[in-house]
Amino acid sequence: MSPAPHTPGQAPAPTPLTWLYVPGDRPEVVAKALGGGADVVVVDLEDAVAPDRKDHALRATAELLSGPVPVPVHVRVNALDGPLAENEIRTLAPLPGLAGLRLPKVQGPADVHRAAVWATTAAPVPEHLPYAAEGPVRPAGHAVAGHTAPVRTPGATATLAPAAPRAASALPATPALYALLESALGIEHAFAIATAHPALRGIALGEADLCGELGVRDDAGLAWPRSRTVVAARAAGLAPPPQSVHPDVHDLDGLARSCARGRALGFLGRAAIHPRQLPVIEAAYLPSAEEIAAAQEIVRAATAEGGALALPDGRFVDAAVVAGARRVLDLAGRRR
Repeated sequence: MSPAPHTPGQAPAPTPLTWLYVPGDRPEVVAKALGGGADVVVVDLEDAVAPDRKDHALRATAELLSGPVPVPVHVRVNALDGPLAENEIRTLAPLPGLAGLRLPKVQGPADVHRAAVWATTAAPVPEHLPYAAEGPVRPAGHAVAGHTAPVRTPGATATLAPAAPRAASALPATPALYALLESALGIEHAFAIATAHPALRGIALGEADLCGELGVRDDAGLAWPRSRTVVAARAAGLAPPPQSVHPDVHDLDGLARSCARGRALGFLGRAAIHPRQLPVIEAAYLPSAEEIAAAQEIVRAATAEGGALALPDGRFVDAAVVAGARRVLDLAGRRR
C-alpha cells in the first residue's frame, strides 16, 4: 500500500531522521527516491546539477511539486547571491507539493529575509539588507498575512502568534525555510540566522564548503562549528539539526561511527546522498533496547513519585532527566 500524499504545512514526520539528496535534473532518480524510505527527499538544484541543466532541473521539479507527493519534498535552491535563486524560489514557493526550501551558503539574517520576500511577493527586492549583529531582526509577533507565525524566544520552544486576517489580495504564506551554514561568517551568525524569520524552521551545516574555507582536514577542526550549530538551533527553539552528508557511499561502517559521534554532539538524523546510507543513519539515531528500557524506568518512577527522586541503582532523576527520557520514548516510536 502506497503512503498517503504529504500535505505541506503539516510536520513532515514525528521525527525526521533521514534527508535524501537527489539531483533535480534527473526526474527518474527523484521518482525512485520518493519510495526509497527517506523521511524527507531533498531535490537539489545546486551542486548536483550542471550549469547547462539548471533550467531543465527547475522545470522538472516544478512539475513534480504541482501535485501531491508521497513524502515531504524540500528543494535546495542555488546560491542566494547568484542569478538563479530568485526565480527558483518564486517559481517553487506557491506549489502544493513543496514542504520546504533549503537555502545554501546563508551568511546572515538578511539572506533568510531575502528568500522569504521572494517567496511571498512579486515586488522588487532591495539589493542591500543590513545584517543583524545578534538576535531576531523581526518585530516580535510578526506574521505574514493569513499565516500563523511562530514567535521564538531564546531558550524556549516555539509558540504561535495570532494570524492576521486574510484580505482578498493577501500574500501566500512563506514556505518553511532551512538555512545551510557553509562558511565561517555563517557559523559566526548562527543564532541570528536561526532567529531571523518566523518561517525559518531549521539550520544545518554544509561541511564540505566549510572545510574548504577553513582549511580543515579532519573532524577535530569541525568540533566547534558543529557544537555551535547545535547550540544555536536549540537556543532558538528549533529542532536539533541533522548531520551533514557522509561523502563515501561505500563506507557504511565509517558512516555508522560518524553518526554515533554526531548523536553524542546533539545532532538528530543525517543527510544522505545514496539510499544505502538511510538504514545506517536510522539505526544509529534510534535508541537502543537498553536506552528504551532505562527511559521507561525513569518515566514510570517519575509518574509514581513526582518531583526529584533517586532510582534503586542510585541515579538521580529530576524534571530535565524525565524530559530526556520522554524524548527517547518518542524517538523509539519510530521503530518499524
